[in-house]
Amino acid sequence: MKYLIVSDIHGSLPALEKVLAFYREQQCDLLCILGDILNYGPRNGLPEGLDPKGIAERLNAMAGEIVTIRGNCDSEVDQMLLDFPILSDYTLVVDNGKRLFLTHGHIYNEEKRPKAVTDCFFYGHTHLWKLERQADGVVCNTGSVTFPKGGNVPTFATYENGTVTMYRLDGEPLASLTLNK
Repeated sequence: MKYLIVSDIHGSLPALEKVLAFYREQQCDLLCILGDILNYGPRNGLPEGLDPKGIAERLNAMAGEIVTIRGNCDSEVDQMLLDFPILSDYTLVVDNGKRLFLTHGHIYNEEKRPKAVTDCFFYGHTHLWKLERQADGVVCNTGSVTFPKGGNVPTFATYENGTVTMYRLDGEPLASLTLNK
């Protein structure tokens, strides 16, 4: 299976539409959203193309292809607009024996990792993309497609056949790592 992993959309419909275009073009099987979907958040400015209802419509149309994690800006009110669950703090996806831990990053993060043994730890929240091999597996922060920080470009990731690849929002690859066998 091919997974597209994205975080911190923060209500920007133009950013989501670029992600979904890549999803379709690359024939991905599952969209994994690591939180902060509809709400732009009190510490951020208004994003380009703020349209939570438009985002809900686009995502609800593909609800059967989505796994979502709750971010610190997601709420029960947001859940009322969406036809798929968004209120889990994490999920574990197993693909061909590889364990992928998905979380937003405000509860579990690099400093507070879960006890679960994983091959790749995916998170967002900081809006700073990262892809690196560590002693206990690969760590991937998908950054943000709407509000990247630290001078970074908007980013998201894919996972397929044991390889994690980071992409710019325009679809250009930035980095790639293969999980240990």
